[in-house]
Amino acid sequence: MLELAKMKRNLLLLFDRPHEPIYVPKGEEKISFDIPTNYLNNRYQPVANGILSRFNNESQSSVSIKPISIPDLSLPLSLSRRDNFSLFIPSHRKMSGQLTDMFLGMRTVEDLLSLAVYCRDRMNAQMFVYALSVAILHRPDTKNLPIPQLSEIFPDKYMDGSIFHRAKEEANVVPIGSRTPIEIPLELTATDADPEHRVAYWREDIGINLHHWHWHLVYPFDGPSIAVNKDRRGELFYYMHHQIMARYNTERLCNNLPRVRRLLNLREPIPEAYFPKLDQMVAGRAWPARPAGFTLSDIDRNADQLRFDLSDLERYRDRIIEAVHTQSVRTDQGGIIQLDEVTGIDILGNIMEASILSPDRTYYGDLHNLGHVAISFCHDPDNRYLENFGVMGDSTTAMRDPIFYRWHAFINSIFTQFKDSLPAYTSQQLSFPGVTVTDCRINTPRANPNTLSCHWKKSDIDLSRGLDFTPRGSIMARIQHLDHDEFSYSITVNNSNDGDVTGNVRIFMAPKFDETGHHFNFNEQRKLMIEMDKFVAKLKRGQNIISRKSVESSLTIPFEATFRNLDRNRPNEQDLQNFDNFNFCGCGWPQHMLVPKGTKQGYPMDMFVMISNYELDRVMQAEPSGCYDGISFCGLRDLKYPDVRPMGFPFDRIGQNTVGMLNDFLIPNMNVQQITIRFSEFIKS
Repeated sequence: MLELAKMKRNLLLLFDRPHEPIYVPKGEEKISFDIPTNYLNNRYQPVANGILSRFNNESQSSVSIKPISIPDLSLPLSLSRRDNFSLFIPSHRKMSGQLTDMFLGMRTVEDLLSLAVYCRDRMNAQMFVYALSVAILHRPDTKNLPIPQLSEIFPDKYMDGSIFHRAKEEANVVPIGSRTPIEIPLELTATDADPEHRVAYWREDIGINLHHWHWHLVYPFDGPSIAVNKDRRGELFYYMHHQIMARYNTERLCNNLPRVRRLLNLREPIPEAYFPKLDQMVAGRAWPARPAGFTLSDIDRNADQLRFDLSDLERYRDRIIEAVHTQSVRTDQGGIIQLDEVTGIDILGNIMEASILSPDRTYYGDLHNLGHVAISFCHDPDNRYLENFGVMGDSTTAMRDPIFYRWHAFINSIFTQFKDSLPAYTSQQLSFPGVTVTDCRINTPRANPNTLSCHWKKSDIDLSRGLDFTPRGSIMARIQHLDHDEFSYSITVNNSNDGDVTGNVRIFMAPKFDETGHHFNFNEQRKLMIEMDKFVAKLKRGQNIISRKSVESSLTIPFEATFRNLDRNRPNEQDLQNFDNFNFCGCGWPQHMLVPKGTKQGYPMDMFVMISNYELDRVMQAEPSGCYDGISFCGLRDLKYPDVRPMGFPFDRIGQNTVGMLNDFLIPNMNVQQITIRFSEFIKS
């Protein structure tokens, strides 16, 4: 058991300095890999003895790699080691899917380590990290390993390019223990002369972008069935992105910006510009910018095995919309599947993302992914300038760009059309007889009741894992980001039933007023309902007061999961139980971004609390074990999604004809409280 634990930990060393050769000692403990000569790439084999002896002398301990029979790697090797990698590009998906399948197919952890060591210096580094990460998350013998955050492995995807010259200078000049964090200013990519920059702090937040990357690790849409075919994964694609749009639109309203306009016409100029200020350290060039007024074009790039027309996207769009209107889809076997109230949204989500679960990938196409590709190559659609894709072409960077939200506003509108076609919930579906929510409020230590406080905070991220060929030791970047004071909910509930019952507590928040200052009606406000928490509560007969802390939210991962190096404070391998449990799921909304920014004068929102009948909501399955953060967005590993109700219930459908405003929607097991979110320019270190 101890040797197996050590072997698993050695797998994590392969994420260290991804472009530094495998024979260079890894980690702060300077562990080297004792590899067979034929595992070196062709460039180094003629001088293998000198290289291996030189670097082995610098290591403090070594790991012996067992030679194995290497499978055919010709397909994944066809992508250059220094090229950019994108899951949105079909040929890249095929390569990474095959590599993931090979990693998953290794009989033991020892064989997996051996194959991964062989591949590491030969493969495209980004594809290698992706495929190995997916395999680790989905193999039963490695699924509890804490994969390092991508911001540590490839910090150039998250931070201003100029910082890395300063970081390398700090590493080479200043000794360990005397190094100081390198400050990154908040205004990186533009000024407020561009109105869209008012919400750049949100779009470019490291935690939000890490969430998007990690969600797609847990829910890949292509590759081995064991990784893709998960319970309600199509519905989760819809709901996770729907919630992102609700949060982003709320953030815009807090900053006096209108809600996002859908990208409906693919042939009109795009008024939003984006200059990412990111460097591609691998390729040695900057990420391409998109000036205002660019138009999309047909894509014809032989180097990427990529060719499609805008008319193809329009055809896919029309076919999916037809499926929504007819509430039926065709299959590649010539059959018909009805889009019903239970599974319809799940099928539609798999069609939209073109996952391997789509009933007919050829007919319904690849609308969502190729839309990302068309936008990301709009500066060089035919590769005449040999330019790489822009940030929209990479799931790790796409959320930085304002156009991401216009594209997903369009994608979300198709899902909404389907949801709006379903009948409104009846009182029987919404009620919990005998349960009345008489009061709900928010408590914070330093503010009035029902008032949330937001501010800036500075946090450090260790760059050393991603800085190749620099001296060892931590190099910290200090970033400024939004944060909020911790708070708690207090919910008063009366149970008039004859005995104890169990309730499912659902908490949402939404803005009260639209861009013009008018009250939202119910059917507009419900689309902006941000899920804040969902949890189970026992209700004894009579009055109950339920307390719940914000840090316990079912959406979020802990603050430390974003801003702490997991190599520190790791349990000793001899403490096997704690070692196995020392991990973060990584998939979930960042805790520091749970609350919208608000305004200095105080931004009014409605907090909605509903208690539904847990006996009608529950899924009969084993209790979850290990890490189960962020379950509202990410579900439970190896289990079904832990709520029978549709995601977003009760706001995923239109209201009854009698429901004009939110208060008209309320029944006894619901309550609404107006809250205020105040923002201060105060910076908390």
